Amino acid sequence: MFIDHARIFVRSGNGGNGGCSFRREKFVPHGGPDGGDGGNGGNVVVTASTRVTTLLDLKYRRHYEAESGAHGQKANRHGRSGSDVTITVPVGTMVKRAETHDLLADLVTPEQCAIVAVGGRGGKGNARFAISTNRAPRTFEEGASGEELQLDLELKLLADIGLVGFPNAGKSTLISTLSAARPEIADYPFTTLQPHLGVVPMGEYDSFVMADIPGLIQGAHKGKGLGHQFLKHIQRTRFLLYLIDISEWTTDDPVNTLHVLQEELAAFDHTLGQRAFAIVGTKVDSQGNGRHHREIRQYCRERRMDFFPISSATREGLDALLAFVAQHLHEIEAA
Repeated sequence: MFIDHARIFVRSGNGGNGGCSFRREKFVPHGGPDGGDGGNGGNVVVTASTRVTTLLDLKYRRHYEAESGAHGQKANRHGRSGSDVTITVPVGTMVKRAETHDLLADLVTPEQCAIVAVGGRGGKGNARFAISTNRAPRTFEEGASGEELQLDLELKLLADIGLVGFPNAGKSTLISTLSAARPEIADYPFTTLQPHLGVVPMGEYDSFVMADIPGLIQGAHKGKGLGHQFLKHIQRTRFLLYLIDISEWTTDDPVNTLHVLQEELAAFDHTLGQRAFAIVGTKVDSQGNGRHHREIRQYCRERRMDFFPISSATREGLDALLAFVAQHLHEIEAA
């Protein structure tokens, strides 16, 4: 199950109290204060990992508490610091304070960590307060309390290429053809109900990550259809492929379909309207008399848009599309 949002409660550990004691030994006159410091409380740490791909675990375990520090003891023995608690999340997770929606961390690289709740500081023991005019202080500090807060965790997939299109445009078929991803494929709308990531090999040593975003419809940015539940996953992609069904069976106007898709993305996030893209005409093996193919090809040619007719079933046009995508990604990295 793909879960991309979770709310959890975290509490860092309290600091241990400082000790208050005096050294008393038979042949040691005026032993003096020897209360040790309290240990620091443990932190709550969120770390990104490629071993998990969803926030599903956080739906079942919502409370995380770090260990408190131990109290200071006699003989100047300091208390042990509390152990941290680590929460593992997928790469691409944003951590926000639930009450204010302030962004605490944006974990976009593997093994990246962020302390979201700092443990309380341990208190000083009475040995710390000894001075020439007060050699037997009974003063000590209590440990500071840890932090308590609710966090909203939101996952946005990280991918090089984002596939955008109406339901049944051929996104799932394309990603399953090019990678090892195996999304459900059927001849009815909204077959894909969760995003899928696929690693597409390019040559012997190169590859890129492609994201299959569930089908959009007009008004998606207002919550229609699958709504903006998955639109956010497009925000982190570096390059967009608009998939347009050009088969003879489709009833959609290909040019209007492209307009709707671009408008929905721009309405959700204006930066998506400026993202580099290409147009992909899918199901070219079933184009019939080619009317839809000619319309979208002529439209792209007049506006100097990159257009690639493909068939995932026969692999027609896939090599040209992959070569173009690889070259464009290298240009983006070099810029």
